[in-house]
Amino acid sequence: MKYQSAIALVGTFCLITIVRPAFGDTAQLALEQQAEAVASRLEGVMDTSAQALLNAKAPNVRMTTCRVRLSATEAEKQPNSIFLYQEQALTKNLASPYRQRFLQISPSAHSQSVRSLSFKPATPTAWINFCSKPEGDRTIQLRDLGTAVCSVFLKPSGDAYVGNTPADGCPANIRGAVRIKNHIVLQTIGMDTWDRGFDAAGKQVWGATAESYQFRRRE
Repeated sequence: MKYQSAIALVGTFCLITIVRPAFGDTAQLALEQQAEAVASRLEGVMDTSAQALLNAKAPNVRMTTCRVRLSATEAEKQPNSIFLYQEQALTKNLASPYRQRFLQISPSAHSQSVRSLSFKPATPTAWINFCSKPEGDRTIQLRDLGTAVCSVFLKPSGDAYVGNTPADGCPANIRGAVRIKNHIVLQTIGMDTWDRGFDAAGKQVWGATAESYQFRRRE
């Protein structure tokens, strides 16, 4: 398996999130319940330490995600949305995350799916270790979200949610890649991702090939 530009691979801003709710067949859940399931399964800490132990070329990365709240007046403008903050860092350097973003999770009646919209904050360093704060102190303003980057619409498949980036990927400027495509599977044990960067000619320049990056939930 090749792990080309591992940090870039697991550090894109295009969110694909596949989530398994805590009960039943996901197809039977209402959209609002599906959105809550997505948010709940994203919350917490996952890492790739188990995979790194088996493969010296696999990056050892920790992903930390927590729920945040809008101020009371702004929450009224987004009544059906759940907001999360997420950061990723090499396990050996947790104080310096290389990827930070806010996520807006909401039901999409038009597409009968759950929409996951990622944002790149304007001042990422201001949010480092934000999840260590008590939940009551994790309040943000809409302006704090930063720049919207990519929307992904997630649909249930059996007892999981399956999704991908748009067909032409998400715009990027990372290690020679101008577009990023991803496929992710998130279950109760964690999340597998196939994250790949492509140049302007459509050639893959980094990313997963034969095997996914395997995040596993920490107890």
